[in-house]
Amino acid sequence: MKGLLIAAPASGSGKTTVTLGLLRALRDLAVEIAPAKAGPDYIDPAYHAVASGAPCLNLDPWAMRPDLISALAARHTEGAKLLVVEGMMGLFDGAIDGRGSAADLATHLSLPVILVVDCARQSHSIAALVSGFRDFRRNVMIAGLILNRVGSARHEAMLRSALEPVGIPVIGVLPRDPRLQLPERHLGLVQAGEHADLDAFIDYAAALIGKSVDLKRLEQIAGSYGPSASMANVARVPPFGQRIAVAYDNAFAFSYLHLLDGWRRRGAEIHLFSPLADEAPPTGCDAVYLPGGYPELHAGKLASASAFTAGMREAALSGMPIYGECGGYMVLGTSIEDAEGVAHRMLGLLPVETSFARRKLHLGYRRLTPLAASPFAASLTAHEFHYASIVHEGDAPRLFRVSDALGEDLGEAGLRVGSVSGSYMHIIDLAG
Repeated sequence: MKGLLIAAPASGSGKTTVTLGLLRALRDLAVEIAPAKAGPDYIDPAYHAVASGAPCLNLDPWAMRPDLISALAARHTEGAKLLVVEGMMGLFDGAIDGRGSAADLATHLSLPVILVVDCARQSHSIAALVSGFRDFRRNVMIAGLILNRVGSARHEAMLRSALEPVGIPVIGVLPRDPRLQLPERHLGLVQAGEHADLDAFIDYAAALIGKSVDLKRLEQIAGSYGPSASMANVARVPPFGQRIAVAYDNAFAFSYLHLLDGWRRRGAEIHLFSPLADEAPPTGCDAVYLPGGYPELHAGKLASASAFTAGMREAALSGMPIYGECGGYMVLGTSIEDAEGVAHRMLGLLPVETSFARRKLHLGYRRLTPLAASPFAASLTAHEFHYASIVHEGDAPRLFRVSDALGEDLGEAGLRVGSVSGSYMHIIDLAG
């Protein structure tokens, strides 16, 4: 098994665009790729899947147990696929407790690191930056550099001259190019499915990288990793039904591949449906999962989705288990207030009102201890990332006792009414 990790000194260095271009360029060379994203990001993996033509996996060194990470990586790369992982934030940036960085993932899987450096505002200082990253943790191997946003041939010559004593090979130099910018919104990039010309954008990035990056050298750098745990011996978050209806569209796109795959491998069937297309949960299903997404951007359309509403209420009346997280939790509530302050009626299955007009950032890893009302039996790790606020939360049993990455108690969270439950937390794994 071989792989590498694409990282950067900081967010905004261009590593996502570089990763997309590399994935497409390698695919065009008929290299079998297994793309992955470090951390809890649920937007970038959809871009990776488009660029590579293969499903993208999350590998989270804070929230996932080490055996699960190695087992997932091994299964993802079956058939001698090349594991290409995009890091998150800066190489050594992790949770509030300092753990869970891309560097931690690289050391766990013995992955060499390709460092993407934004050179737009520096020349000789790049040597200090790169040597500092090289020396900060000697068990992290920075095996190659891609210099991004280089202004001219003279600029490139200065950078190469400064880097020569550092001893890390420059395997690519990319020019400053405004056409390599991806549109963003409040939770990160605009979703891949909403990007009108995504394939053309990726093709352009791939063509540029094909000319500017030594792809053969990149493949040679990719290191072998292992040993890996057997997936059969790794416990997973259990499915809460045999035939699970999973909402999936631009309002409910934040489901984790490893979670759904874990349910399938434990005998569950996954049936996708689109609330935005006014689809009810498919007949014959015995559980419903509403993942996170952007319901606040589609609140009016969801409020008028009569077949979806009727199907969800019928499922709740029948006692069918229903779980919603983050955006799904908001839709299970009584109303969502959009950015303009207009309240839209939601399903009314849980006594919670939320507002995107009254924004406050909620961000961080979470440990969840199930309370008596919870449909989950074991402690869990999760991630919380949203700007919407709870305006009112009614009197109903809570699901979890919540603590942050430092172990600080954050109180109780989530609600349950009958067979319907939800919370703002994106569940990732069983707690170790």
